[in-house]
Amino acid sequence: MRIENVYAKIREQKEKQLPFVIYRKPDATQLEVLLQNNNTLYEIEDYSSSGFVFAPFDTSKKAILSPFAHSNRFRVSIPNKNIEKNEEFLAEISGLSDTTNNQVNHIRLVEKGIKAIALNDLRKVVLSRQEKISGFTSLDSLHMFRKLIDNYSKAFVYYWYHPKVGTWLGATPETLLEIKDDQFSTMALAGTQPYKIDNPIEWESKELEEQEMVTKFILDELSQIANDIVSSKTYTHRAGTLLHLRTDIKARLVAGKSRIENIINILHPTPAVCGLPKEKARSFILQHEGYDRKFYTGFLGELNLETQEQVASNLFVNLRCMEIVRDKAILYVGGGITKDSVPEKEWRETVNKTETMKKVLF
Repeated sequence: MRIENVYAKIREQKEKQLPFVIYRKPDATQLEVLLQNNNTLYEIEDYSSSGFVFAPFDTSKKAILSPFAHSNRFRVSIPNKNIEKNEEFLAEISGLSDTTNNQVNHIRLVEKGIKAIALNDLRKVVLSRQEKISGFTSLDSLHMFRKLIDNYSKAFVYYWYHPKVGTWLGATPETLLEIKDDQFSTMALAGTQPYKIDNPIEWESKELEEQEMVTKFILDELSQIANDIVSSKTYTHRAGTLLHLRTDIKARLVAGKSRIENIINILHPTPAVCGLPKEKARSFILQHEGYDRKFYTGFLGELNLETQEQVASNLFVNLRCMEIVRDKAILYVGGGITKDSVPEKEWRETVNKTETMKKVLF
């Protein structure tokens, strides 16, 4: 099947108000397509089901499943195409979003986070914001998805729709987990700076400490359910226009202790999107952020996919994402706050991150 025929099927599916997800894994050359054959909202009771899962940040709310058993599923090769260049997009977005109020509110929120850390309630908290971009006569979500595919080959890129929930797109650099039988892998990802050609890469102590916190948390928690845990050296990872610190972690799961639901409960939300201690950070976020993250910093991906060789799950943290609501694109972005954070710098980091999505819009 040609890729244009697939995109035509996606348009038809949305016109019929039937759920679908289309996605590409990092470095893959094929699109995976899942077209649900009814408009039922399937919610996950446990994680023994098989399908594509879309889970919120707030663990008190249920994840949504697109079941493989109730969907047409196929894949298609992606034609080679030069990456689109949009270096001048920042000049085109002035006046389209209310960045002044966003800046004041976010800096105040960061100041609250730093104060909570100083009082020893927290070691780290990840604080986020929305940015609503309007002024469009229409938003072609499929066109934006295609631009994400062209621009972010190293990311998990997706376009997800359910008529009872909404439309989401993203290009996330972060794996939550990958499981193949008893083999497990994940990553610790923290710290952010803009990627600039020919500029030397230097990381400040704040970013290095933040990365160490995330890595240590994952290693400590995994020791309860896994053996043969191995972590790589921390290295710089490029994700589109941004650089992050990354550590790869692999392990062998212990039979009886490593149901996928247990693993998800340990990892989600990770310190990279929530903070430490996890429950205190999550409580601070829900109390002070002032808006519902919904699926931002939740997770998504293939759950219990059965093949002839094995059963596998590939889940990703939902970062660098946007929600499409009528004539608006709602961008979600955040950053990790520690005792060394400077509120104005934290604001600038969120601006750098929104550029990934704005590049696609324009």
